[in-house]
Amino acid sequence: MDIRELRYFAAVYRERSLTAAARACFVSQPSISTAITSLEAELGTTLFVRHKKGVAPTASAEQFHAHACRIIDETDAARGLFKKPSMRTTVTLGLMRTLDVPRIIALLKPLTARSDVALRLVGSDEAADARIISRSMLRKDEQFVALWSERYVAALPPSHPLTLKETLRTADLAGVPLIDRCHCEQSAFFGRTAQRRQTAAIAQSEDWAIALVAAGVGIAIVPEGVARGNPDVAVREIEVKVTREVGLAYRASAPLADALKELVGKLQKQRGSHRTERRVGAR
Repeated sequence: MDIRELRYFAAVYRERSLTAAARACFVSQPSISTAITSLEAELGTTLFVRHKKGVAPTASAEQFHAHACRIIDETDAARGLFKKPSMRTTVTLGLMRTLDVPRIIALLKPLTARSDVALRLVGSDEAADARIISRSMLRKDEQFVALWSERYVAALPPSHPLTLKETLRTADLAGVPLIDRCHCEQSAFFGRTAQRRQTAAIAQSEDWAIALVAAGVGIAIVPEGVARGNPDVAVREIEVKVTREVGLAYRASAPLADALKELVGKLQKQRGSHRTERRVGAR
């Protein structure tokens, strides 16, 4: 058992997907699979069960996760124990307000772990060295490197009658109290029926939307990563397939800090490896 295997395990546990974990760790999917197989052999237990949408952690994984995270944190702390102070470069990163927390934690950790970087976070519309945004928010002068793609789902109060349905149609939500938000992606679900929507509240963030759903105020159409794993809401598929692509945007005409250059390079290399894997798999 080594620290790399533990990091890969934590990524799979967080992402619920080998592919997404590989993307978050900037490695190929076989590397993730090999690490999980090695861990399972050493621990003598099954950690994840595969299904058509990804993987699900077993009871053993739930129990092991806290230990793995503690070892990872202690290792990171030990590595920085005797590092000498160095000149730090301030890196300003703009974040859109509708990002799910686990993915952002995984993305920012490589930057916050660097002793030569002072990370500063601002809103997506403020001046920044780079931005983590949806592709729909991209400016004309920006380059875009994809981080992940996620679909939208319906988040409902657990006792809501519509939880009896596996998939919700636009017509199902006619006259139903909704938690509204300003998203182009969300509007694609309602289309011409937008006038029939009954807005119960307007949320400024995904966390606030989920909180209002949990309180029973209404139903929200949110990115899957925000809703999954929240015990206070029920999640259902929506008939219209609405997705958004989240990525790192930066101006090609402006020089990037070394830390961002490395991050962009890793992301681009990872995208290239995933494309190669898809082409090979298609043969």
